[in-house]
Amino acid sequence: MDKAQEKQALRKALIEQRLDMPDRLQKADLLQRVMRIWLVGRPDTVIGAYWPIKGEFDPLPALHRWKEDGELLDEPLRRRIGLPVVDRVHKTLTFRAWYPGCPMEEDAYGIPKPKDTEVIFPTLLFVACVGYGPGGHRLGYGGGFYDRTLASLEPKPFTVGLGFTQGFLPDFEPEAHDMPLDAILNDNGVVWPV
Repeated sequence: MDKAQEKQALRKALIEQRLDMPDRLQKADLLQRVMRIWLVGRPDTVIGAYWPIKGEFDPLPALHRWKEDGELLDEPLRRRIGLPVVDRVHKTLTFRAWYPGCPMEEDAYGIPKPKDTEVIFPTLLFVACVGYGPGGHRLGYGGGFYDRTLASLEPKPFTVGLGFTQGFLPDFEPEAHDMPLDAILNDNGVVWPV
């Protein structure tokens, strides 16, 4: 089995483990709390996230709460949340404004995305992790969308991986094109940087 096949088998196993976690809802509740506490005091007003698939942690409830908290603080700049929209030609992502109840449609991969909302530019980006390891490295689905997107964004947003403790890979070795995340949060707290 070559390295690409090994990574694909690892992805499949991690997704199956995540879907079969008997305590996934409790762990998701803990990660919601970790994320909300971590966001306190952050200067960001535009945050990008993702629509959860395949048993991923759902960051949207914590982000909606963050947005509402900003409105209570009477901040001069309105807080915004963006979800990714795939550019199939360049295999990169742009982010469109999302709010509960906004019009949605499926992208080319069957994942919901905001329909016809404003393009926004996040200064903080939450990224789902299939797996993650030391040094802030993430195992994604293998499409390279986030790595290509981050390589093209100026200024580069602060990147935060979100995953469950089950996805930690102590021996994970990144490839040359893999870009490390700035931080990783799981249901136990901040796991990168340590």
